[in-house]
Amino acid sequence: MEIKSAVFLTSMASYLQRPPIHLPQLAVVGKSNVGKSSLINSLCNRKMLCKTSSTPGKTRLINVFLINDQFHLVDLPGYGFAKVNKKEKNRWAEMMEQYFRESTLLCHVLHLVDMRHEPTQDDVVMSGFLREMGIASTVVATKADKISRGARMKHMAPICRALLVQPWDIIPFSCNDGTGRPELLKHLEDVCQFLAPRTS
Repeated sequence: MEIKSAVFLTSMASYLQRPPIHLPQLAVVGKSNVGKSSLINSLCNRKMLCKTSSTPGKTRLINVFLINDQFHLVDLPGYGFAKVNKKEKNRWAEMMEQYFRESTLLCHVLHLVDMRHEPTQDDVVMSGFLREMGIASTVVATKADKISRGARMKHMAPICRALLVQPWDIIPFSCNDGTGRPELLKHLEDVCQFLAPRTS
């Protein structure tokens, strides 16, 4: 897939499925500071399309982008940020659960985890929730440039065990050196061939 156009549409504190939100959706989810915004910028080849920050918890709204006039890319708030108070954590959790339950346009999720570390309990819960909801997803292991090629399989083993996926189902990715970008774009091309809203 070649992303020829990427446009920011809107930010929402709660999900509202109405124009201009009307196309199939691909969502990006992961813990705070896992690199969701950087991945979106890298895929779209736009440095400032999605605001990034070294401070976890930057994304606090549901941000929606229009890609190739074909589908919406949805950037969801990061979970598991310890410095956010409980009330704010609960608000984020409710916002995300509402989105997953109410979006009939959601077709696929990119579940980002940090390759350098074992998945957190929040990562495991999110993976289980997606399976329970019957939402197709792909695990993307970010920050792959921080791990040598020879050591990557060792680091992916605990991800496989925790999230119940196979090594060949994980896409190693780095926005710094381009690792995994062609593979992820090809994967999105394959996914987009079958983009169709959920029937339930």
